Amino acid sequence: MKKTNVYVDGFNLYYGLLKGSADKWLDLQKLFPQVLAPTNQIVEIKYFTALVDSDPSDPNRTQRQETYLRALRATGVVVYKGMFLTSNVRMKLVTPCTNPPCVNGPRFALVRKREEKGSDVNLAVQLLVDAFEKACEVAVVVSNDTDLAMPIEIARLKYGLTVGILNPQKKPSGYLPRIVDFYQPLRRGPVSASHLPQTLNDAYGTITKPPGW
Repeated sequence: MKKTNVYVDGFNLYYGLLKGSADKWLDLQKLFPQVLAPTNQIVEIKYFTALVDSDPSDPNRTQRQETYLRALRATGVVVYKGMFLTSNVRMKLVTPCTNPPCVNGPRFALVRKREEKGSDVNLAVQLLVDAFEKACEVAVVVSNDTDLAMPIEIARLKYGLTVGILNPQKKPSGYLPRIVDFYQPLRRGPVSASHLPQTLNDAYGTITKPPGW
């Protein structure tokens, strides 16, 4: 069995497979040994995300995310946090108003723009550091983000690391499968069979699955 590290792009996983499902309370330590058996021994799972802020329409989402991250840490997953940046920017309308009663209406709108920063960079850095330090024999990247293509290629070609992709998105990237040693979709079946328990404990007390998850 080859010593394997798993690098999880948290938002790529969430929006590709978990949002709107009953599988958000996902146990990564249970999932990946199933998916990567029998040839891979999981050494470490690294989860990369950014902290979402509260929203009037969903005031508890920050708390739910923090609860899940705490649960991941309790199972031994290493969590790396990026950040969200929020700004007001003027953006061009796709279909400006050109018909009565608003002929010659505004062509731009002031919008609130939220950008997730740091997760892909953090993942890339950790992948390359582990490749350089020979921390594992195989790296499995859980993402469909082509921004990770260059660090994947460097890890493989410069440091000789075997790199695979588990794609949580419905449609595969046209490029990533061509630059990795193996590629497979992350399927619903193993995900739905890999939930955390309703409650678990860490050094700070009891962690309880958020309502609705």
